[in-house]
Amino acid sequence: MSGQEDTDASLLIARIARQDQEALAQLYDRYAQVLYAAAFKTLGSVEETEEVVLDVFRQVWRQAHSYKIERGRVDTWLFMLTRSRALDRWRVLRRIERAAIASEDAAIIQPPSTLSDPAEDVLVSERRKQVLAALDQLPDQQRHVLEMVYYKGLTHAEIAAQTGQPLGTVKTRIRLGLTKLREALSTQHLGSSM
Repeated sequence: MSGQEDTDASLLIARIARQDQEALAQLYDRYAQVLYAAAFKTLGSVEETEEVVLDVFRQVWRQAHSYKIERGRVDTWLFMLTRSRALDRWRVLRRIERAAIASEDAAIIQPPSTLSDPAEDVLVSERRKQVLAALDQLPDQQRHVLEMVYYKGLTHAEIAAQTGQPLGTVKTRIRLGLTKLREALSTQHLGSSM
């Protein structure tokens, strides 16, 4: 870069520091392609490279006032910003890639499942049927809030917001539903042990 070009670029930076959008456009026109090429060598992705170049010019817009000509030329400053942004983005992409690979590996490498005990499977199945039968005996409003708590994992406040019911009403329905469910299950248990 000639001395005149560097002076011109320094003047553009000074204008950008005063929030001159035309100066930013001129700086962009002058350097965007070469910065794009530098970032693309690191990233190898059109989308990521375009994002890095835009980030560099956003940073120039915000920090033009901090540029000091005695520290180095404008093109050197722009390349440093681009290199730094591209490497940061490359590191983030590698972390995401490693996390995705680790997730895939974890999905593939499942610990061997313990062989289930047929007797235990029958007991679990029977208990499930008993709970479902007891739930069916509850009034709809109580069953609905219990399903929201236990099957959807919602908090009392979330249920109140979803149903439009006051929080106190939701809590009362849950308490009553659990009491009736407990009674129905204990009755079923007593009936099956006779």
